[in-house]
This record gives sequence, C-alpha cells and structure tokens, in this order.
Amino acid sequence: MASEGRIVAVLGPTNTGKTHYAIERMLGHRTGVIGLPLRLLAREVYDRIVAARGPSVVALLTGEERIVPPRAQYWVCTVEAMPEGMGADFVAIDEVQLCADPDRGHVFTDRLLRMRGQHETLFMGADTMRGPIRALVPEAQFLGRDRMSELAFTGQRKISRMRPRSAIVAFSVESVYAIAELIRRQKGGAAVVMGALSPRTRNAQVELYQNGDVDYLVATDAIGMGLNLDIDHVAFAGLRKFDGRKMRQLAPNELGQIAGRAGRGMANGTFGTTGESPPIDEEVAEAIANHRFAPVSRLQWRNARLSFGTPEALIASLEEAPPAPLLTRGREADDLRALRMLAAEPEVRARATDGRAVRLLWDVCRIPDFRGISHAEHAEMLETIFTHLHDRGRVPEDWIAKQVARIDRTEGDIDTLSRRLSFIRTWTYVAQRPGWIEAESHWRDETRAVEDRLSDALHAKLTQRFVDRRTSVLQRRLKQKEALLAEVSDNGEVRVEGEFVGRLEGFRFRRDTQAAGQEARTIESAALQALAPHFHLRADRFYNAPDTEIDVTEQGGLMWGEQAVGKLTASDDPLKPRVEVFVDDEAGPDVAEKVRRRLGHFMDRKVAALFEPLLALRRDEALTGRAKGFAFRLVEGFGVLPRGGEVAEEVRALDQEARGALRKHGVRFGQFTVFLPALLKPAPTRLRLVLWSLAQGLDTFPEAPPPGLVTVPMEPGAPKGYAAMAGYRAAGARAIRIDMLERLADMLRAEDTRGGFEATPDMLSITGMTLEQFAELMQGLGYRAERGERAKVRPAAPEAGPPTSEATPAADPAPADAAPTAGAEEGPEVAPAAPQPPQDAAGEGAGAPAPDGDAPSALAAEGTHPAPATEDVESGAEAGPGTAGAETEAQPQTEAQPEAEAQPETEAQPETEVFYTFTWAGRARGQQGRGKPRKGAEGAPRGEARKPKGKGRPKGAKPPREDKAKTFSAGPERGKGRDRIDPDNPFAAALMGLKDKE
Repeated sequence: MASEGRIVAVLGPTNTGKTHYAIERMLGHRTGVIGLPLRLLAREVYDRIVAARGPSVVALLTGEERIVPPRAQYWVCTVEAMPEGMGADFVAIDEVQLCADPDRGHVFTDRLLRMRGQHETLFMGADTMRGPIRALVPEAQFLGRDRMSELAFTGQRKISRMRPRSAIVAFSVESVYAIAELIRRQKGGAAVVMGALSPRTRNAQVELYQNGDVDYLVATDAIGMGLNLDIDHVAFAGLRKFDGRKMRQLAPNELGQIAGRAGRGMANGTFGTTGESPPIDEEVAEAIANHRFAPVSRLQWRNARLSFGTPEALIASLEEAPPAPLLTRGREADDLRALRMLAAEPEVRARATDGRAVRLLWDVCRIPDFRGISHAEHAEMLETIFTHLHDRGRVPEDWIAKQVARIDRTEGDIDTLSRRLSFIRTWTYVAQRPGWIEAESHWRDETRAVEDRLSDALHAKLTQRFVDRRTSVLQRRLKQKEALLAEVSDNGEVRVEGEFVGRLEGFRFRRDTQAAGQEARTIESAALQALAPHFHLRADRFYNAPDTEIDVTEQGGLMWGEQAVGKLTASDDPLKPRVEVFVDDEAGPDVAEKVRRRLGHFMDRKVAALFEPLLALRRDEALTGRAKGFAFRLVEGFGVLPRGGEVAEEVRALDQEARGALRKHGVRFGQFTVFLPALLKPAPTRLRLVLWSLAQGLDTFPEAPPPGLVTVPMEPGAPKGYAAMAGYRAAGARAIRIDMLERLADMLRAEDTRGGFEATPDMLSITGMTLEQFAELMQGLGYRAERGERAKVRPAAPEAGPPTSEATPAADPAPADAAPTAGAEEGPEVAPAAPQPPQDAAGEGAGAPAPDGDAPSALAAEGTHPAPATEDVESGAEAGPGTAGAETEAQPQTEAQPEAEAQPETEAQPETEVFYTFTWAGRARGQQGRGKPRKGAEGAPRGEARKPKGKGRPKGAKPPREDKAKTFSAGPERGKGRDRIDPDNPFAAALMGLKDKE
C-alpha cells in the first residue's frame, strides 16, 4: 500500500459540499486527478472546472469519452478510467462507500489502497467508511462535515398530490416511463434521468427541470450519486430493485443516499413514498433523517497484480484470495466472465500464446457490455475484435464503419433510440482505446457525432412523450412574472409565447380542449394574463363597429359576426329587453360595461327601426280613453291581436273616432285579427318572436316561418299564441298568414254562407292550395265542407271579335320562381276565373260571419301540399298558382240527358269533377243550432260594416247579402246581365240619348 503526502477522508451525509470542497482543493494544486462514480457526474465536474480554468488545461476520461488537451493539468475521470503512474500533486476519490458495491466495489477498493497524490489525497464518502479507512489507511486524517440543511420524512403521498420540485425515484425503465406519463397528464410534464442516458441527453433533460420548464423529475437511483439538482422532495416509487442477478430490498444507507438529494445548500428537504410503494418503516425513516447507518464491514477486492503468461494464469491471478480479513473477493465481474468464455475458444487459445497477446485479450474483455443482450453475443463480438487486433493490429475501418452505419439512424421510438445509444457506446469505447483503430481521431469524432445525434433524438422523444412543451413554457414565464406576449389571429386563434393555447370567441377565452388538469389551469392562467390588453383593444373595435356587423339570433343571442357576445333577457318593458354580455371576468368591468352599452344601443336602434309604427302608437299623446287603452293592448301584443274574447269586446266598444285615430297609425281592424301590416314583414316577425318568447319565459324560442309563405304546417307542441306572433292564424293542420286571411275573408263576405258556395280560382290562388287542401283550411276556419261529384263541362270557345271593356280579367299567373312541392295533387281542368272582388282598405265590411279564433283546428288531411303562394306584404301584390285546383260551376244538364243517351255507344262517357260546397258551421261560442248564424255572433266571419260614401255601392262591389228567404226570378240573375242595357229595348235607347245630352 502506497502512502505519500497528506491523506484526508472527508466523510459525511449528502448535501455537505464534499465534491465542491474536493474541486477547490484540486485547483489549489498544479496538477490533479479526481475519480467520480458516474460518467454523468464526471461530465458535470468537468464542465465546472472548464468554466473556472478553461478547456485547454482540463481533461475528461471516461469509458466513452476522451478529451485530453496537450497541456492538460486537471484530469476528471470515472473511477475505472483513472490513469495510473501520473504522479499528480492531488488525487481524490468520490463516493468511497461504493467499495462495498458487489459489482464495482473492487475498483473503488483498489483506488482506495493504491491511488495517491504527491501532496494530497482526498477520500469523500459516507461516514459509514470511517472504520474501514482507519483500518486500511491508518495514516489518513478524518474531516467530518455536517449536512447544511435538514431532511424530514413526510410519509406516503399520491403522485397526483405531489408538490412541485419533486423527484420520483423508480428502479426500472418501465416504471420510470409509466410515472412520467402519469405526471404529464396530471401535472403537465416531467424530466427523465437514467444512468443509461448519454451525458448529452441527461443534461438536456436536467435542463428542463432546472430552468423550470417542468416541476417534476422521474429518475432511477442514478441521481443518488452526486448529481446536484434543486430538489425539495424525493419520493420512492418502490423499495426493491434488480441488482443484475435478483430482486432485493434496498438497504437503509442506499435509501439515505438517494433521499439526501432533497434539499440543496441551506434549503431543507423531505422524503417519502408514493401511494403505490410500500411504506418505509419508522426506524428506517428515522435513520435516514438522522444519517445514522450501520458501518461498512466488508470491502470488495480483486487482485491488481495480474499474471499475463497464459489465459489460465490470468484467470488464476484474478481469483486470488484477499490479503486482509476486511476485504472480500467480489462476485464474478463481466470482464472475468468474458475472459473465461473466450479462453475456452480454440481460435482464441491459439492466438493468446504470449504475454502481449494475453494482455490484449484482457483489454478486449474489459469492454463493458453496454448492449446487455446476452453474455454469448457479447463474447462473440469480443472475439471478433480480438481476432482483428491480433491478426492485423487494428480494427478494420470498413468493418467498424458498417457497424456504426447500422446505428446512425434517428427514427424510431424511445426504446429503439435507447438501444441504439447503448450500441454506439460500444464503438465509442473502442474508438477511445489508443492504437486500436487507424484513424483514431476520425472515429472518435464520428462515434461522438452519432451519439450526439441519437442523444438529441432521444431527448426530443422523451420531451415529446413526457413533457407538454406548451405548458412548460407558460409555467416558466409565469414564474418569472414577466409580461406574456399573446397573439390573436383573424380566426381567433390565441398563441402565447408562440404556443397555441385556445381561441378567443368574442370576449370569452376558450382554452384548448385537449388540455386537462394542471396543464389546463396553466394555459388558462397564462392566456388570460396575456390577453388583458387584447380585451380592451377588441372592446374598442366592437364599440365602433357598425350595426351591420351585429345581429340577434332567433334564440335571443347577440352575435358579432360569427361570435356570440351576449344574449337578451326579459325585462319590465317587453320592447326594451335587458342585455347580458359574454365577457370573461379577467377582461375587467370596463370591458364588460363597454360591450353592454354597445349592445344596448344596437337593440334600441333595431327595435326603433323594426317596430317604429308600434312605438309611434305608444308615444302618441293624442290618443285618449278607449283608444289609448286599446293602443296599450296592441303594444303588449307586439302589434298582433287575434280578434276574439276580450279583444272582440274592446273592438266593438271603440267608436268611429277612436278607430280613425288608430287607423292613422296603420292599425287594421280585420275580421279575424287586429294588426299593423308593417309588422308582418320577415324582420319584425323574427324580432317579435324573440321578444314574445322572452316575455313568456320560454326556454327554447320557436323560430319564425320561412318568409313569403302564405300557409305553413302547424307544428305540434308549439306554445300557445305562437301562430299569432308568427303572423299566422291556425286553421286545421295548417296556418294561414293573417293578412292573406283577411283578403280571403273579403272574398267570403260576398258569398252565401248559409245556402252554400264553392271556391273560386281567386280563393285558391290566394292560399296556393289545391281544392282538397282548401277544404281542410275552411274546416279549420269553422266552415262545413261537403264533397260532391258532377259532370265536367268544358268552357265554350270565345266568339271572335274585339273584347269589350267589361271582359272578365284572368287570374294572376303563378310567379316564375314558385316551384311546386313534390307530390302535389293536380286539380281538375279550371274554368275562367271570376272577377276578383275589391279589397277593403281597412279590412272591414259586412258579410259572412267569421269563426272564433279559438275554434279547434281540423286534423291534417292526408296527401302533400303544393308550394304556397308568395306575397309581398309591404306592397300587397300577391303571386301564386292562380288556377291550381279551381272548379267550374256547371248547370245541371237534365234537358240534355236524352240526347246523351241517344248517342252511339262508342262515344266516350262524360268526365266527372270533384267540388266542395262550403257552409258556415255555426261553431262560434254562444251560438245556438246550426245554419244561419246570429247577427253579430262572436267569432263569425264579420267585420265592421263600412258605409259607402254617397248613393249606391262602391264601384265594382257586390251588394251585401240580406238575411231573408231566397226568391227566384225568370229574368237574368243580378250580375249576369240583368243590369246590362239591352240595345234592342226602345226605352233603353231613349235613356241612352238622355245620357248623351247630359
């Protein structure tokens, strides 16, 4: 055992600054060598010394890395790679308690016994090594160091409740991946650190954790060996590990080594277990917290004085018994196992015949089994390398190039990339051996470049799988308490710090739906913080936007373009609903108030524009008495009042002066409805339904019928009063528009409702129905429809000659854009249309009684309906299938029947046609019996009798029907030639002469 210079054992628990102390002592000497337990830790110390003294004087030696500048003074190495015989001024061995490790302990024991510095030697490790060091190195001095912070036990805690800046330690790759995946879903992401990672990958993962991109670290027990991280809590996901041969329980000192990574500097730390791990015994937890462990009693040892005469002699020297009771021979290492397997091969034995060849064989056997596939495959590869080195003196470049090329691929998943990294480490190790490859520098750079590419790809895959990059970026910026930069695209996409976080719909932020848990909360917090100025800018733009960009939906929603910004709610004034805005609380009350004012102005202007006649009616102070009361009722009904019940009584109570005052505002007193025609347009109707639905407190607002339809199907389950608010009146299975119903009523006023009448082409044209559908409509209005058949009479051909001024006008043709409904029934051949009766401008007049608006509707008839006629409500011009389904009125042919019987049998039989006879059914409330309705019966199709000015009737108007028995006359019927002047009558000629004189 060598003993030179000052030997100091610096012993103590973790977080005592032992490694930092050793670095400072080494830099105080001219030259120095420090041996570290892990390649990862060696790289970390190397970077620290380079930062202090520069790269030109610092060397790095590990199994896979060799950085040796010409003027190297300080050598940072793994314990296995420490150079011997350098005569450095300073030598340090870190984590000397690993002398008891079954696999690597013999290497640390050898360095403890044989490595010395010319001026100073340091041994750093746990206090459990005090006894063995005192026994084996009696000249050593001991320097105790206390932990700079406290370590406390917190028991079990679920991963979902794990606090930030925690490290979860697992003892298998599968467990590490599973925990990292769970944390990503619940916490936003985790960094992954394992001993099998390359330093480049490990450093990149540690950087994610150290800079705050993620708050959680999932690692193997590799973090227990000197990695300095800002960890507040260490949680064990298990207490057993596979040591390469069997599953075993972790010893208290091993748990303490890992748990001690919690807390750094003066910051206290805690440790515990996850919910899936068995609990730690109280005694063990107390020992870890107080750093009291059983002292090391045995050190692993292997003979360092080897015999290279033959393979058998080499094996025998390696199996030599230890010289001291404190030392014990470790279990068979991988290099000794490989040597036994190769020594049994005849080809190897034939080449290993001298000391040089045996030494070469031993150097080849010491290539670590990075791949971990199987001992046989590893031995086969070693045999190939040994054969090349023995026979050629070098490993062929084409052969190693082929091996490296198969590995140099960055596609694949995490496991594939990890496997390739382990493979390239073998060739990196080979390239680092002096004299094994012709172009050493080239292959060192090449294998390093491949390892770097695979490391970067693995880091990217680990980050992609276990870290939500978006969340990590936002978390870091939130912790820095800096202003976040948000961008809002034209389609509403929100990006914070370049990361997509959701969409801005109006003044509400909708985060990305794929986020959940902590990720969702982080995104929402960061986005709302960054969007604060955007809310104000958007509110200003919305306030100055024209009304054409804002609209109200049929469900009471307020839209700005395609984005919902508010909704209407009921208020005391049905024509001035309240506005509820959709603005996030984070936008602030100023933004919400500005949006509310703008929507209020929009609704005020919209109601004023569409309901101007109604508002003028409410503002008219000249209305008094019953006229003012009826105007108030009309405002409550949004400009449409079905004429029945109390409304009918109030209408009858109005005198002519009151009615005239109301007519000045456009009020029309129809036979079925009192309404303002201007409010039947599509836009006012749509808004009226919204306001009415708010006043009724409906959850779902009924939609307005399509514009331009005269009749529409009655929707089952529609709210009471919906038809009137939509501008229609229910009549059986369909509803008819109230203004067109009044025009139909004008036509029915001149018909004989007691004796019966038939539909005219004009009636069918107004409704756009077939005869059968019209019959259902009339039944819904309170009429009885009797179906009959008769012989069809074709109209006589018109006589040649110029038409007279009293010629009958033809029915209006159907509009070009009126497309018939598929499956509509075609009516029979139609006779020429009768003259259309004039329309009463006020919709009033005496005539046939009207049914009560509350009369039950008839059931829907089978069959399809044709496309209804359309009408411009504003202009009053109607369009529709003017002759569809019309019937001709034919006289009975009793006198012509004998002639028909005398015709030959081959002549075709006369065609028949269907007709309906309509009579008033007397279904009004309070009406007794059937037949003729009582005068003024409520609900009858009557209106106010309009007295014509002057003598006689208005031009073209039919005389009102008198309620008296029918009389018959042999003369021509009135309206069919009776009033026409006979040119052959002498009295008529004299009368015409008198008129000419006048």
